[in-house]
Amino acid sequence: MDENTANAMVLNDFYESNLNSYQSGTINYQLPELAEGRHTLKLKAWDVHNNSGEAELEFIVAKNQDLEIENLLNYPNPFTTNTSFYFDHNQPGQSLQVRLQVFTVSGKLVKTIDGFYYSEGFRAGPIGWNGKDEFGDEIGRGVYVYKVSVKTPTGKSIEKYQRLVILN
Repeated sequence: MDENTANAMVLNDFYESNLNSYQSGTINYQLPELAEGRHTLKLKAWDVHNNSGEAELEFIVAKNQDLEIENLLNYPNPFTTNTSFYFDHNQPGQSLQVRLQVFTVSGKLVKTIDGFYYSEGFRAGPIGWNGKDEFGDEIGRGVYVYKVSVKTPTGKSIEKYQRLVILN
């Protein structure tokens, strides 16, 4: 945990192999109380022939379970014909209701994209957009602002803004 190899934990007693499989299984282990912030967990496992494999997981311990969005972006940016939107969140395993709205810099609404997105992990996307307005017309080149509104099934919600550039 957190590259502290001196305090490595042996999890053999917490491993359960999958039914009818000698190649996979699950570890169920309750981590101790961790300080708030970013942590890393490195796992190393051996098979019966002493072949080993490693995996590393990075996660964040937060003081509350409020919905958070980080790393909101669209790629490519700038773009000419198509772009995709992505964001990281702290609500894995839930179906998130997402509303993406694109505005001119003066505040005029150009496009709205609504949908439900399920992500097992912490990243949502891609949410694709072809650079056209609500009527299917291409919008002009320039800088635009987009807002992503996200709502969980339990009613938690958040909004974030970001800029994008269109080069027609």
